[in-house]
Amino acid sequence: MTTPRDSSAGDDATASGMPPGARTDQHKAYLYGIATVAIWSTVATAFKLALRQLDPLQLLLVSTGVSLAVLAAILLCCHGARGLARELAAVPRRELLRAGLLGVLNPFVYYIVLFKAYALLPAQVAQPVNYTWAITLTLLSVPLLGHRVTRRELLAVAVSYAGVVVIATRGDVAALAGGNVGGVALALVSTVIWALYWIGNARSPLEPVLGLFCNFAAGLPLVLAATCIFSTLPFRAELLPGLAAAAYVGAFEMGIAFVFWLKAMRLTESAARIGNLIFFSPFLSLVFIALLLGERILPTTLAGLVLIVAGNLLQRRGK
Repeated sequence: MTTPRDSSAGDDATASGMPPGARTDQHKAYLYGIATVAIWSTVATAFKLALRQLDPLQLLLVSTGVSLAVLAAILLCCHGARGLARELAAVPRRELLRAGLLGVLNPFVYYIVLFKAYALLPAQVAQPVNYTWAITLTLLSVPLLGHRVTRRELLAVAVSYAGVVVIATRGDVAALAGGNVGGVALALVSTVIWALYWIGNARSPLEPVLGLFCNFAAGLPLVLAATCIFSTLPFRAELLPGLAAAAYVGAFEMGIAFVFWLKAMRLTESAARIGNLIFFSPFLSLVFIALLLGERILPTTLAGLVLIVAGNLLQRRGK
């Protein structure tokens, strides 16, 4: 899930990334927030539909290319060709280098690991486990940012990862070895990669959409090279349904959702109000998974997801 900033940092306009004195519009903020949550709720299903015909590298190649085109179109609409050229020319080389290095993490490494996890696991398992990235961020902030973890946040970590265990084992810890341990491990590793990307990107002075565009522009050549070496280019007529799903992932999960969420956070009077909308996403996602993928949603999936969301809520209150 491509989120521009963690919305749990505060409860005012400043926390939302909005300049002091900027105009708020809570109604529009809710509309943008709800639209973003609706998009995020469909992406687990889109991942699995694409992976029925494409391998993870092929999916990443198509989605990254489409996302880069969408981000470029958004920037051109906002700045115009000359304005965008001036924006890029004004970026210090140090920041361009940082954006390029972050592009190795996202989209290249992060999505390879995430898509491989989805290829190995049912969507109802991979999606909730990946949702623990905010908890992973809390843990990594200790050695990397020097943060101190409160007792409440430690409890949040324990509750969330208890949810992961419930989902992965279907309530039977002894059965863990018989499940897809590798897939669950990859889903957890993806949260580490995303948290590292977030930490590296959090203090970037680049305008967020421009920063993401630079990340994807740097990542696309790596994705193309990896696909040519380890897979094949997927542009064949018989793969059209998979390509359509991959294009949807690129346009919406990697592109439009990011811009909508940014708009919501800049228009809101309270970052917390909009941030709380994201907790509807994983539950709504299970509806699409059941209806479109035909997966029977297990009671242990719901129980584990409730624990993961509870852990996230505890972590937010800890801040």
